[in-house]
Amino acid sequence: MPKTQPEPIRDPAVDHLLTPQNCALVLIDYQPEQYRTITSSTRDEIDLNVIALCKLARAYDLPVIVSTVGVDMGVNTGTAAEIMAELPGVTEIDRSGVNAWEDAEFRQAIEATGRKKIVMAGLWTEVCLTFPTLDMQAEGYQVYPVADAVGGISPVAHDRALERMQAAGATPITAIQFGSELMRNWARDSSDKFRKVLQWYFPKRFALMKEGKI
Repeated sequence: MPKTQPEPIRDPAVDHLLTPQNCALVLIDYQPEQYRTITSSTRDEIDLNVIALCKLARAYDLPVIVSTVGVDMGVNTGTAAEIMAELPGVTEIDRSGVNAWEDAEFRQAIEATGRKKIVMAGLWTEVCLTFPTLDMQAEGYQVYPVADAVGGISPVAHDRALERMQAAGATPITAIQFGSELMRNWARDSSDKFRKVLQWYFPKRFALMKEGKI
């Protein structure tokens, strides 16, 4: 018998997998000054996957928190314009410290989502992503670092950071894995949200591969 109907939807609020109702997206320090020192990946590949995260968050109405470091101090500039263009209405939270969880405004923004599953990406992997991940794991959050949307100053720094986060209980994922988990079933009416992201993602990815940029 042909299967054309979705399976029953599990309670999305308490599902142990990621759902649009149980997680939030956090992006940390996607600033020009950070990009310049990354060698574990290319900026094109990082941006491809960060923008995919943004498109998914908008499509599935996820809370989104964006943070920067050193902008108010005049040291750095803000989040890359191409990322913020995907997030209308989202305001950046600036900090002076490298560990976002030590910033009261950042913590309050996370707490205000009411969600304990946090999909998080940041530059660098080994500092601005790792430190809040370790703190948040210790305080009862389940953090999902997005491995293909981040980068470190070296492949070793990036890889060891992911290992450290995973050892603390974090769950590394990738951008398209995240979208698949939100979508869950092709027969759902809402699956078109994911299809539209994929229809943008793969032509862009293949073009970048052809140009040798990823």
